[in-house]
Amino acid sequence: MNATGSILVLGASGYIGQHLTLRLSATGQRVIAASRRLEWLQKQNWPGVTCRYADLAKPETLAALLEDVDTLYYLVHSMGDGADFVKREIQAARHLRDALRAHPVRQIIFLSSLQPPRTSQTSSHLIARQKTADTLREAGVPVTELRAGIIIGAGSAAFEVMRDMVYNLPVLTPPRWVRSRTTPIALENLLTYLTGLKEHPASEHRVFEAAGPEVLSYQQQFERFMAISGRRRPLIPIPFPTRWISVWFLNMITSVPPTMARALIQGLHHDLLADNRALHALIPQTLISFDDAVRATLEDEKHLVNSRDWGYDPLAFSRWRPDYGYYPKQAGYTVKTSASSAALWEIVNQTGGEKGYFFGNVLWKTRAFLDLLVGHRLDKGRPSRAYLKIGDRVDSWKVIVVEPEKELTMLFGMKAPGLGRLSFTLRDEGEQRSLDVRAWWHPHGMPGLLYWLLMFPAHLFIFRGMARNIIRLAEQTPIKQG
Repeated sequence: MNATGSILVLGASGYIGQHLTLRLSATGQRVIAASRRLEWLQKQNWPGVTCRYADLAKPETLAALLEDVDTLYYLVHSMGDGADFVKREIQAARHLRDALRAHPVRQIIFLSSLQPPRTSQTSSHLIARQKTADTLREAGVPVTELRAGIIIGAGSAAFEVMRDMVYNLPVLTPPRWVRSRTTPIALENLLTYLTGLKEHPASEHRVFEAAGPEVLSYQQQFERFMAISGRRRPLIPIPFPTRWISVWFLNMITSVPPTMARALIQGLHHDLLADNRALHALIPQTLISFDDAVRATLEDEKHLVNSRDWGYDPLAFSRWRPDYGYYPKQAGYTVKTSASSAALWEIVNQTGGEKGYFFGNVLWKTRAFLDLLVGHRLDKGRPSRAYLKIGDRVDSWKVIVVEPEKELTMLFGMKAPGLGRLSFTLRDEGEQRSLDVRAWWHPHGMPGLLYWLLMFPAHLFIFRGMARNIIRLAEQTPIKQG
């Protein structure tokens, strides 16, 4: 434990983690960003940030991370990991608690959720947050629990569910919880509180609540969002329980991962009101109104595809629309092989043109024919050279990311309601290599979501066949196997 040690961000690849890591990197202190998605972290090129692998389900990955750490930000949750996320979150917290007992830090800052009165029946999501906090407090390290409600910012799951409902439904018929009240906070204000708490370490456990300047019902938030976005919709609350909201239905109305969306929605039937006075006295700042936060968020979302994932490609940027889903749908298949990275890369670069796409070429041609039926003639052919370059055209695709022996990504060029890309990702895992073939899709409203759901079974079938055939061809390629 070192008062001048590093700052460790656990969950750095998540929504808040990404923003917080970037802001902390500007302070000049040593920052360690940790996540299961190590390669993704490394590709962000955050200045002065060390990226490390951490999996809270694997306690052996934690001890080395905690060496010389002063402040630990705990931003991990498992809502997107399935119905048993409560068990996963508690187990993750226990593993960290045990590691901290052997390798203590000066303080933990845990971003949690506002809690309803103890007499209220609560949701699994809120229970998981509270049990996580209780477990962390058993580590023998001072824990600052920062509780927040709805966060208004590009990528906030709760905000994106609201946004998608307004953009995708002609009539809004939410459950009666829409009349519940909360204190939404702008992402910018929340980040200021999180970074400020680091400068005010405590010697004992404490709980703060973060809030914006207004108390608003969810109905008022919907109405204000519609006014700002120009998407007027009838809003008619109807009396049905939130437990009736199925994953299938959420798949139809929002691009937010359905298990995450369902967990969040089931926590909204309470009034979740924050008392911000103690926190605001400790860290004074100008609080951003709900309306101004929404305007800033909609502006930020315009730049979503101006990112490394999309190769900073100007065509992708020009095709982005503000009502495309923020979170991409995805489908893919991963397979392992003894073939070398060089052999895999050689085969992956043969995609398209006369040879087709390794599997299901009849299906690829059928999909192209559907474009032709609606008057959209697709380009054909590809460069004759062995290895593709950024900007190359491969039939209707455009190559937007090339990282030799690691990643080839192409921009989707067929006619469909949304924006997509196809990635071939290679990973060297020592004695074996893995190949992942995956499509990413930002749907345009309900038609885009319906298109994705209709295509999903075919995608899984095709990508599995593609991955297996690429592996087979690579294993036959006369390049030294590694």
